[in-house]
Amino acid sequence: MTDLVAYGIAILSLVVAAYAAWHTYRRRDLGNPLFYAVGVVEIVLVGLLIGGSIALASTSRDVDGVLFISYLLTMVVIPPAAVLWAIAEKSRWGTGVVVVSMLTIAALSVRLLGIWKGTYV
Repeated sequence: MTDLVAYGIAILSLVVAAYAAWHTYRRRDLGNPLFYAVGVVEIVLVGLLIGGSIALASTSRDVDGVLFISYLLTMVVIPPAAVLWAIAEKSRWGTGVVVVSMLTIAALSVRLLGIWKGTYV
């Protein structure tokens, strides 16, 4: 887990959050472009789950493995749940859920970096 990976995921999720916020402001439903944007975030997060699990298994750092893996799994579960909620919710707040989920992914990504470095409290 490097700074580039963590902050790259945070920036990507913030860009998707801004795009979803624009949809919320314009009172639009979850459309294909937003769905694909969340899909890109999900693909990156699955890659992070795989890479992070391998890195955890091969590191000599003092990393809390259970906490690290739980953060990785939580990050992977959030986008599909948000998309399902956005599809079910036909008001403007369906895309609002996507905004909140992407903001959560950004925060969890930075927090995950702290767990990896051992600087979390």
